[in-house]
Amino acid sequence: MAIVDYPEAFLAAIPKSDLHVHLDGSLRLPTLIELARERQVSLPSETPEGLLELVFKESYRDLPDYLHGFAYTCAVLTDAEALERVAYELGEDCLAEGVRYVEVRFAPQLHVRPGFDVVQVIAAVDRGLARVRREHEASPAVAERGEPPFRYGIIACAMRMFTGGFGPYYRDLWHVLAGWPEHEVYGVASLSLARSVVEARDQGLPVVAFDLAGAEAGNPASDHVEAYAYAHRHFLNKTVHAGEAYGPESIFQAITKLHADRIGHGTHLYAVDRVKEPNPERYVEQLTEFIAHRRITLEVCITSNLQTMPALKSAAQHPFGQMLKDRLSVTLCTDNRLVSRTTVCREIRQACEAFDLTPSQLRNVAIYGFKRCFFPGSYREKRSYVRKVIDYYDRVAAEYGVGPRRERVEVAG
Repeated sequence: MAIVDYPEAFLAAIPKSDLHVHLDGSLRLPTLIELARERQVSLPSETPEGLLELVFKESYRDLPDYLHGFAYTCAVLTDAEALERVAYELGEDCLAEGVRYVEVRFAPQLHVRPGFDVVQVIAAVDRGLARVRREHEASPAVAERGEPPFRYGIIACAMRMFTGGFGPYYRDLWHVLAGWPEHEVYGVASLSLARSVVEARDQGLPVVAFDLAGAEAGNPASDHVEAYAYAHRHFLNKTVHAGEAYGPESIFQAITKLHADRIGHGTHLYAVDRVKEPNPERYVEQLTEFIAHRRITLEVCITSNLQTMPALKSAAQHPFGQMLKDRLSVTLCTDNRLVSRTTVCREIRQACEAFDLTPSQLRNVAIYGFKRCFFPGSYREKRSYVRKVIDYYDRVAAEYGVGPRRERVEVAG
């Protein structure tokens, strides 16, 4: 039992963020089935129950097994109508549980087709999310009750391992580059995406960051230095999936070679047994201090990690607890609402029970998500928005009697 038994209504009411959620891993099951039927995509089952048993399971062997379901979700997201629909539904699902800021990430290169390029893919997703934003702003919750309005950003993911499966254009490129060293092919693909993403951002689309996703082990971040350098030169924020299936050195590489502002997962930050340096303990200690001092936020996805890492037997074994003790900037995320069968409220509840989060700790974690987000507006606009979030959080906490009491409230960083 946690120090405070937080009411479900309280966890639903507080303003929350989700900085790490994949669009193609967060479809509604009925929507996936309907889109597959319309687009003649064969699924292992045409019922939600069957798909939950065969594909979107409670647990997985490892990360590659976890990623298997994306073959089906990406197969139905091949046009603007489908992308706009699932983006809108994801926004609705976020709003329904009190998520007021979300950064939706996906790999645009997985969805391009002849006549449907990266910028158009991003624009389709933006239309779905923008509709949610407009509808929420016009609601009594915002206009009369003073809730923070719904805001969002889009994060474009490059893939660590580029293959010919991206779509017709990229299959052609794969054949042209046949015979090149693999790491050079991967770099060409990610650099192409970085250029398109900056173009989309400069056209006014709310692209807020560049990401690197996919199987981490054996596919080093160093293959994508040029793409990240391009994003860096063009003032685009950067996050990297690192420390999810590899050790601390992967996190170090993401920060030093790819200029990462945030780290996706970071689960193996403390894995000294995976460090090849002469003094692994000292290396991990220095890396942790480096992350703490620079306020590099870790996008923690507890359920997803439990599903893909057999060594983690329970949430209480997750390094999130040590991250809190080290005063790192951390925020709780879903990763994939469908593939992990989770919500932001579930992630928070799990963390509260596993680590006995005090009201101050819970408040800090919730507010870090807003303070360290890649807000799609000016810094002044972001500060104003975060202030509104903090005021509303405190109002909700007071209504439910879940305040920090005599604890020192920390929201710095």
